[in-house]
Amino acid sequence: MKVLVTGGSGFIAAHCLDQLLDHGHDVVTTVRSQDKGDRILTAHPGVPKEKLSYVIVEDIAKEGCFDDAVKSNPPFDAVLHTASPFHFNVTDQKKDLLDPAIIGTTGILKAIKANAPSVKRVAITSSFAAIINSTNHPETYSESIWNPVTFEQAATGDAPTAYRGSKTLAEKAAWDFVEKEKPNFSISTLNPPLVLGPIVHYLNSLEAINTSNARVRDMIQGKCKEQLPPTGTFIWTDVRDLALAHVRAIEVPEAAGQRFFVTAGYFANKDIAEIIRDNFPDLASGLPPKDTPSDMPKDIFKIDNSRSKEVLGLKYRPLKESIVDLVKSMKEVGA
Repeated sequence: MKVLVTGGSGFIAAHCLDQLLDHGHDVVTTVRSQDKGDRILTAHPGVPKEKLSYVIVEDIAKEGCFDDAVKSNPPFDAVLHTASPFHFNVTDQKKDLLDPAIIGTTGILKAIKANAPSVKRVAITSSFAAIINSTNHPETYSESIWNPVTFEQAATGDAPTAYRGSKTLAEKAAWDFVEKEKPNFSISTLNPPLVLGPIVHYLNSLEAINTSNARVRDMIQGKCKEQLPPTGTFIWTDVRDLALAHVRAIEVPEAAGQRFFVTAGYFANKDIAEIIRDNFPDLASGLPPKDTPSDMPKDIFKIDNSRSKEVLGLKYRPLKESIVDLVKSMKEVGA
């Protein structure tokens, strides 16, 4: 298939791009600047330009920004939409988070409908943030659960509320679009919690690391020596499993029209610290004491990830593999 990937310089998108190429697809990725696009091409020597190229989309929150990107010859068969803001450095909730997420998602769908009739499948990176109800956890989280946040709560709440709201409202807008507009394509959404795993050396510096992996960087740099930060969300997935989920979502016919809760299971920051201690003795002196307690709650909610395994065929990596590969990748860029 010929596939457009939005936000190609992002952590998740970069892994999606590699998996797409591994599966024999032709990839065009959107980037915000020529520098980022050139870095992607340089990191894939020997891949011809008809297999991998990029187009520049400077601002995903601008109306019509994807109109040209979705036009291609030969035309696209599928789109992976991963581009969305994720950070808590927010001054204006509506402008910094809600608008880019919602307009970016509906914008790409409108552009495909108007300009790319050949596209049949679209996979969208959503988040566990669009599932979680942090004030009233259900007994079991699955794809049937939605975060009840409203636009007003997201626009006026704190940064985590605004972020969760942006993911929830963007995903709802995508499903609403398909229902009302009846476009030529079906969508699938991928809803991961914390995403860990190896950084992509040609895009990530240790300073500009994705939010989820930052906790591991801080541990190996000795910043958590006195105490571990709160774990926050006690479930996770490896970025390579999530990337494969995106690719399978456009390849597997049964994936059309479905949400996928993509999670490997539970973890606490204490588990990460012990994996680092056991596998990287040279880093042990910067970690908190071995008898530091875990903050894993006794009565944690249950999770049901069976759809991702049955429909997408995912076999989740264990936490140890993910953390060891992540630490190695960070050491390669100077950690």
